[in-house]
Amino acid sequence: MKKSRSVGASSQLNGFGKQDAESRRKKKTAEIAQALNVTPVDVATLRRMAISEGGLLTDEIRRQVWPRLLNVSVDQIPEELEMIDRDNNKDFNQVLLDVQRSLRRFPPGMPDEQRAGLQEELINIILRVLVKNPQLHYYQGYHDIVVTFLLVLGERLATALVEKLSTHHLRDFMDPTMDNTTHILNYLMPIIERVNPEVYDFMQQAEVGTIFALSWLITWFGHVLSDFRHVVRLYDFFLACHPLMPIYFAAVIVLHREEEVLECECDMAMMHHLLSRIPEDLPYETLISRAGDLFVQFPPSELARGVHQRSQETAVSTFKDFELASTQQRPDVVLRRRRKEQQLQQRTLEAKHGKVTVARPTGATLHEAGGHGSDCGVGCCSVGHGELGS
Repeated sequence: MKKSRSVGASSQLNGFGKQDAESRRKKKTAEIAQALNVTPVDVATLRRMAISEGGLLTDEIRRQVWPRLLNVSVDQIPEELEMIDRDNNKDFNQVLLDVQRSLRRFPPGMPDEQRAGLQEELINIILRVLVKNPQLHYYQGYHDIVVTFLLVLGERLATALVEKLSTHHLRDFMDPTMDNTTHILNYLMPIIERVNPEVYDFMQQAEVGTIFALSWLITWFGHVLSDFRHVVRLYDFFLACHPLMPIYFAAVIVLHREEEVLECECDMAMMHHLLSRIPEDLPYETLISRAGDLFVQFPPSELARGVHQRSQETAVSTFKDFELASTQQRPDVVLRRRRKEQQLQQRTLEAKHGKVTVARPTGATLHEAGGHGSDCGVGCCSVGHGELGS
């Protein structure tokens, strides 16, 4: 079988300011290389690099780091991928229809022959994962995630990472019903309520619900963002963090559009129309940073108290399979450490200008020193979470 190569659809993301941009890129690239070359691999640093401004910078770096973030051993991936019997596959027709409609997900200007070849590989990846994992159910929008991995990684590596992603991060979306997906969507409004009660009340009055964010969540925003650079930047962030991070990012988009929301007619249809269309000029780096901060301030274990708890275990809780011996490599710890460093820098800056602030510790920061505190995220709510590592 011919082996595919990544098409390099996102050579770089210009997340840095112009001043000292090149020197900061070189420094970051060197830090990533150093983290990859130590034994064991420094997953905590790789997470920090994926979260921080600019993300992982290039697809070449992503091909090395994404497997580490998902705890996939590249050496154990078969060189030859198994063939798929499409004729007897129950999902083939629907997958084919969705893939045929996915032209906009491929880089503009790509030759038709190359795109057609990638679409065949996309179908193969999806069917291969579903055949190997019969407990998974295909959903429309799944291909939007898979095509991102294909374009960055190529068919062989993408197959392995998509399978791991499907049995963990995306597991709740691949149930026979949408019950668990709805449950995760129900985390959206509590986040908004805690940050901006006025926006929350207005949305509640309009009875807009959360369906406007469904395609954001189940495609990791791949279906709704037109710039592939923004898509892979978000994937850097999501892969480095807790599997519920996409719902936090959805919340910060709504919060960022506070003025638009409050100026909208208080009507369900009008509000849904407004919110379901994502602006082209979002400040992604700012929103990513804010989403990480909100996760630390309002962790899922706290939000779960206001969200209807399902009796059955959701798939996110299977992340305990990836719990690391070193808690310093856990995604939640990386986020909390990052927020603590930011607060320290802010206090130092204010002290230089003669300002005095009194820091109010959040529940998350109170447990920072203990590593596994009550908001650590391991088994503390029914959509509990765990860790990925190397």
